Amino acid sequence: MPLKPPLTDLDIQTADNGFYEGFNTIVSVGSKVLIGVLIVWAAVWSIQAGEILSNIRSTIDANTGPWYMYAVAFFIVTALGLALYPTTGRLMLGQPGDKPEFSSFSWFSMMFGAGIGIGMLTYATAEPIYHFGINPDTITGATTSSAADNVISAYKWSFLHWGFSAWGCYAIVGLALAFFSYSRGLPLTIRSGLTPLFGRALEGPLGHVIDIVSVIATILGVAVTIGYGVSQFASGVFNITGAAWLMNAEGTPTVAGMLTALVVVMFCSVLSALSGVGKGIKWLSNLNMGLSFFILAFFLVFGSTLFAFRSLFVGLWDYLINLPAMSLTLFRPDGTDADNMQNALAGWQGGWTIFYWAWWIAFAPFVGLFLARISRGRTVREYVLGAMIVPSLMCFVWFAFAGGTAIDLTLNGGAGDQITGAGISSQLFAMINFMLSPLLAKLMSAVIVVLLLTYLVTSADSAILIINTIAAAGDESPKGRLHIIAWGCILGFVIGALLVAGGLDAINTAMIIGALPFSVVMVLMCLSLIKALYRDGRRAKAAEAVANPAE
Repeated sequence: MPLKPPLTDLDIQTADNGFYEGFNTIVSVGSKVLIGVLIVWAAVWSIQAGEILSNIRSTIDANTGPWYMYAVAFFIVTALGLALYPTTGRLMLGQPGDKPEFSSFSWFSMMFGAGIGIGMLTYATAEPIYHFGINPDTITGATTSSAADNVISAYKWSFLHWGFSAWGCYAIVGLALAFFSYSRGLPLTIRSGLTPLFGRALEGPLGHVIDIVSVIATILGVAVTIGYGVSQFASGVFNITGAAWLMNAEGTPTVAGMLTALVVVMFCSVLSALSGVGKGIKWLSNLNMGLSFFILAFFLVFGSTLFAFRSLFVGLWDYLINLPAMSLTLFRPDGTDADNMQNALAGWQGGWTIFYWAWWIAFAPFVGLFLARISRGRTVREYVLGAMIVPSLMCFVWFAFAGGTAIDLTLNGGAGDQITGAGISSQLFAMINFMLSPLLAKLMSAVIVVLLLTYLVTSADSAILIINTIAAAGDESPKGRLHIIAWGCILGFVIGALLVAGGLDAINTAMIIGALPFSVVMVLMCLSLIKALYRDGRRAKAAEAVANPAE
């Protein structure tokens, strides 16, 4: 029995006139109402909101660990499998004759800047330092905390969180959307990735719910990234100026400092978003990639070069051979003494790995749709290489050179607790202060602050444009300047309200809650993509049999 032709259109209703002309009013208004409720609740009843968010997170952490662990492993296997399989690997994301819109450098720069660039400046130093002190290997006694035998373990676990797992989440969403939008001709919106499973039902309420979930997950995922970014931005400005109002007695940025940084970032982001992908976002991405190479060159020349290279290559090897076990091993609490080894392992995994998997999933609708938007005309294999493999390697280099220098200075360079004793947002600047004279430290801090600002603006303005695209039923054309401004303000208000309600912990918790429903959507997108490619293969074989009947 011949297969039906694939669905190549979705009739997503949009308004014909008024403020929402060209936009789906249910998705646009529904998303704003739900986000508005969150903003008012977090701002007006901030103490109650913080307590309730904390309780919800405890429940999610206790019950969703296996789901997140196995789902993310599934995303990695699917993306790599489709790239390596000859037939699907050669598949073009687009129509015959389509050419890539951006050069390879701009393409990679935009992917890295929007996807994870901010995290490099915060966690490339902080995470190896943290895992150098404690990780599952130290908890089980296999290595020694803060000792030379724990360096490679620190990198193995750091690479787990920022490597194929993170970029696999982004890549699989982008791959599905690019295929269904550019090869099938469907709208560039999240619901299109589920058409082989749900068909025209996606034109109605089911599709609206999926897009609303995607918008909310995007806002909350970006809120975490911007939240950590403005925290480090405030720390950097304090390192340059010494303005006391930016930092509190505990050495962490004040809420006033982070809110001021947030206003600056969101103002610049809206201006960049109004200029579109081909101008503001591309220019900023190229700038931040150039500054990233400058800072990496600084650590290459003046940092712990040999220590960093050894950490990179040995840590990478250890990461690759242990990736299946690290991805699939779930540490479960045993319900007894909170200080025993099993509970300590479960607590570490919940606070790091499960948190990261939720973060990457919440960030995936934005980054995935953005990757799809800039990847027309590339093959599946080229896409996975550029969207998953190369960015992972870039993250590993950052961690090796920035984090490796910090560990070496702590272990062998006499830094003591000057770096490890600083807050997460301040550790990079603490390392710079230890390495350089006061004047040079201020100059390097200024470069880092500028780079951080470009990463923050790139992430925020990309997110604003992607939200606008989802709300416009996948219409990529520049439109709705007032809507761009509105979404920029909404994103800023969400971050500001959650900072007031409970600081970065409240933002993290809201993101984890928002990620859970979208994780279900992502698994369905994987199944949908596999089904579509399998059925396309059957159609191709049937067509070949008709064209060349056996004699």
